[in-house]
Amino acid sequence: MIPVAEFKQFTEQQPAFKVLKPWWDVLAEYLTVAMLMIGVFGCTLQVTQDKIICLPSHESRENISEAPCQQLLPQGISEQMGGLRELSGLKNNLDLQQYSFINQLCYETALHWYAKYFPYLVVIHTLIFMVCTSFWFKFPGTSSKIEHFISILGKCFDSPWTTRALSEVSGENHKGPASGRATVTTVTTTGAGSGKVGEGEKEKVLIEPEKVVSEPPVVTLLDKKEGEQAKALFEKVKKFRVHVEEGDILYSMYIRQTVLKVCKFFAILVYNLVYVEKISFLVACRVETSEITGYASFCCNHTKAHLFSKLAFCYISFVCVYGITCLYTLYWLFHRPLKEYSFRSVREETGMNDIPDVKNDFAFMLHLIDQYDSLYSKRFAVFLSEVSESRLKQLNLNHEWTPEKLRQKLQRNMRGRLELSLCMLPGLPDTVFELSEVEALRLEAICDISFPPGLSQLVNLQELSLLHSPARLPFSSQIFLRDRLKVIYVKFEELREVPLWVFGLRGLEELHLEGLFPPEMARGATLESLRELKQLKVLSLRSNAGKVPASVTDVAGHLQRLSLHNDGARLLALNSLKKLAVLRELELVACGLERIPHAVFSLGALQELDLKDNHLRSIEEILSFQHCRKLVTLRLWHNQIAYVPEHVRKLRGLEQLYLSHNKLETLPTQLGQCFGLRLLDLSHNGLRSLPPELGLLQSLQHLALSYNALESLPDELFFCHKLRTLLLGYNHLTQLSPDVAALQALSRLELKGNRLETLPEELGDCKGLKKSGLLVEDTLYEGLPAEVREKMEEE
Repeated sequence: MIPVAEFKQFTEQQPAFKVLKPWWDVLAEYLTVAMLMIGVFGCTLQVTQDKIICLPSHESRENISEAPCQQLLPQGISEQMGGLRELSGLKNNLDLQQYSFINQLCYETALHWYAKYFPYLVVIHTLIFMVCTSFWFKFPGTSSKIEHFISILGKCFDSPWTTRALSEVSGENHKGPASGRATVTTVTTTGAGSGKVGEGEKEKVLIEPEKVVSEPPVVTLLDKKEGEQAKALFEKVKKFRVHVEEGDILYSMYIRQTVLKVCKFFAILVYNLVYVEKISFLVACRVETSEITGYASFCCNHTKAHLFSKLAFCYISFVCVYGITCLYTLYWLFHRPLKEYSFRSVREETGMNDIPDVKNDFAFMLHLIDQYDSLYSKRFAVFLSEVSESRLKQLNLNHEWTPEKLRQKLQRNMRGRLELSLCMLPGLPDTVFELSEVEALRLEAICDISFPPGLSQLVNLQELSLLHSPARLPFSSQIFLRDRLKVIYVKFEELREVPLWVFGLRGLEELHLEGLFPPEMARGATLESLRELKQLKVLSLRSNAGKVPASVTDVAGHLQRLSLHNDGARLLALNSLKKLAVLRELELVACGLERIPHAVFSLGALQELDLKDNHLRSIEEILSFQHCRKLVTLRLWHNQIAYVPEHVRKLRGLEQLYLSHNKLETLPTQLGQCFGLRLLDLSHNGLRSLPPELGLLQSLQHLALSYNALESLPDELFFCHKLRTLLLGYNHLTQLSPDVAALQALSRLELKGNRLETLPEELGDCKGLKKSGLLVEDTLYEGLPAEVREKMEEE
């Protein structure tokens, strides 16, 4: 006997898989269990009881008919039994064995195969149905996706974040005035001294007008661990969606197993209807056993024929119902596009309009989930919404970055403003806007910033830096920043990523932009209009522009400082600079310039010019700087200048001249006629000697000659009595003149990297020079007289 428990493994699935079983699969599962019970019951009877009982035919040997049992009807059996006559035959002592032999022989030869194997066929067909139904739960290519999906689905359904997100949305959707309604309050009073509700209990119904109170929805609070789990769940859903939407193996497998069940149903139905009549109670058996038993024709009784026929009709009925469910499944599969799933109803209900529609296997599984319970897909959709994910990130950020933690990051920046710097965060914490003392806000590598209305709490904010941090600014916040923000730094890979609201900050005084123009736009260098920036004084642009942007002229009437850093790209058109009538400072750094632009000489108000890191070889045009009567600082460093023209003497108003990192080998004597020079930087060149005329620079306070090839210094150099800084490091000097004692104002002297053997003890006469300001090898310093060293070490 086969216990039913042995077949349990064919129907047992993981309990979680039930969410992917629509009602027709559940019904089919119960039908297969019923059909399996029929088969098992029939098999049990087949094994435990006699299968067939045969008796010899009463016909004579000469008149043996082909169907000896045809006239043996139930009502005529007794009559024929009364007229039986004794027949003679071979007699022996094996009568029981003879009958057993005939029973077995007739069972194998005379009984129809359908009648013999009916219960086994039922079991086999039912097992095939079971395999077809659950095959996609077992097949490696599909089972892994199903298990992963159900695992994620369960976590999404049970996640506290799902409940919170839906509660918040529900609260938002149901907000509104509640005036004009009444609240019915039931007050129950119970008599004193009784713990049970007795006859003294009364109900009072009070009708009172409802107050207009906007109560926030009751939501659960997430701790840090739950927030991190929800964050990880968002990532899992993203990766799973990408993986599953690539193919439709689940959809195809489900269709194939359904089609197979339908084909199997028709085959079973046809042959069962044809052969069910072969199950008969009486069976005629003709075998050549006369020499053994004395008879060749037998009338046999199939003992379970009546029961098997009833079971067969019952089985066929179950198969028909099973087949109808399979046909309905096919109709459901093909009458609608199951490879696409729309969350339109969820979007309308929850207000999360960014929930995307899905396709392929992902869509198919969601359609199956809806047949089980549509609440699953609604809660699952929360983890497909980017808005929901951003809310979760914001919540986690607020948990992590408390106001106290943010205050620890406050520090003064180069401008002296109290600055809060945040870098590489998934978002901007709302707690930032609780720090009303913040004057400068620096945001670097923070994705998708959206400034909330709480920005208005930063009443002291004057400076904002957005470095690779795209930011959206609502209109209310734009109004707040429009007249309040003074300085803004914006840096992106491309300038077209700069938010447009930046160009509407009319109170802005400094605008610093960094980013590249697309290759096709670099030559035109089109920048947004700056007309709204009525108070802009400083404009800095670091890009690859082919010309000065035309919009710069929008602020020509009040722009005082312009900085163009071109990262080596050649700046061709500079004529628009002539319109900057009030410009005081101009920087053209790494612009590929080979000569000083003529447009510069038209800037009558220019005070500082920086041409760093260009390709200047000749500066003959320096004579034209005499038109820039207010020019006091000229930076020509990091170029390829080989000589300084003699007419440099015309720049008598020049106070600072930077010529470092060039290819100078000599200096003109006329440089000594620039009497206003206070700073002269000639470091990192190839100078071998200095003209004595440098001693005429009586206003000189800073002289840098490091990294040259000087072997000696002219004595006239020590006539510059106002000199405070003298940098002579890394030259070829062999001695330092005792005349250095004339530099009474000297406070910093660099002598490292030379060929000096001793230092003059007259260094002690330089009243402003201390040990900290003397940069020299320790051995040389130790060679000074002790009293000189003590004097220099005094505070």
